[in-house]
Amino acid sequence: MYSQILTLRFSADIVNEPVVCYLSKDFDLTFAIDKATILPRREGFMVLKLSGSKENFDKGIEFLKSKGVSVKEASQEMNRNEEKCIHCGACTAVCPTGALSIKRPEMEVVFDKEKCIVCELCVSACIARVINVSPITDVFFE
Repeated sequence: MYSQILTLRFSADIVNEPVVCYLSKDFDLTFAIDKATILPRREGFMVLKLSGSKENFDKGIEFLKSKGVSVKEASQEMNRNEEKCIHCGACTAVCPTGALSIKRPEMEVVFDKEKCIVCELCVSACIARVINVSPITDVFFE
């Protein structure tokens, strides 16, 4: 099974079309939406994890591009300034994957990068403002 996290940008003229649903129906791909901002008559943005066979994955990407969807690899990472972190644990309460957790008995916030899906919920929850998300690269599918 091939799997990748992607960012999709939809132009205003196709934002109301169910193009992502066709990935499942026509290409036997599964998807989980991590983040989405889609407004009628405006550009849409979506981060999703797309999974299936490599052949179907490639066909699905081609389908999206043929519909005018900009597709790129989600290449960003969460960063935390550990020196300025006050270890309050607010970020751990909103982390859906457990990437941020409290180490006991030290009561320190620890970060497991492998579990992070870069959902950005921790960024707004951090009262010390020591968490941010930054791009790694912009990799577009050709």
